[in-house]
Amino acid sequence: MQLIVKGKHLDVGDALRAHVHEQLSHTAKKYFRDPIEATVIFSKEKNHLFKADISIHVGGGIVLQTHHEADDPYPAFDIAAKAAGKRLSRYKDKLRDHRKNEPDVLAAAYTTLTSDDNKAEGGTEPAVIAEMETQVLTLAVADAVMRLELGNMPALLFRNPKHSGLNMVYRRKDGNIGWVDPEGLKKKVEKPVQKKKPVTKAPVTKTVAIVKKKVRSAR
Repeated sequence: MQLIVKGKHLDVGDALRAHVHEQLSHTAKKYFRDPIEATVIFSKEKNHLFKADISIHVGGGIVLQTHHEADDPYPAFDIAAKAAGKRLSRYKDKLRDHRKNEPDVLAAAYTTLTSDDNKAEGGTEPAVIAEMETQVLTLAVADAVMRLELGNMPALLFRNPKHSGLNMVYRRKDGNIGWVDPEGLKKKVEKPVQKKKPVTKAPVTKTVAIVKKKVRSAR
């Protein structure tokens, strides 16, 4: 397993490096036969908590990312590593299949804009911070959800192979996953309305019942 452990404005000792290597190597061997790449970055935040960021390249262009903050680097890493293990366990079968095949990609422009609080001086439009190129993958919805959860991303734009249109999955505030599919709405709108068949009234047949009354004869 190829592992990089480093600190951001923080010295990482040999004991912590050995602990990280032991834990992640055990997790990797549990789910993968081939070596994988992982990077762990420790940092000390402004709130004086230690943060552990774990990034694991599991193959097929799939990256698992998780992080946690704690009063000490060890529990920060241990909890983040435990979360990574749970996600790998949930998608282990799909990951083994996806490591062999790379999805089709579509090049797209990616622009970073300032937030509303940091608009360009004297202007009403947000200023452009950076412009770069990104990739939009062709994925089944289930695969897009998997990448969203493994990568701990807020949203993921992808192409739906069923109609080659753009779709998006995103994490809702209630913890569930939302799915946006413009083509799905078109199908509902364009769905022909089935005309109701005219109701044919059956002819009314009058039935006359003859009731025979038995009269007791007086003796």
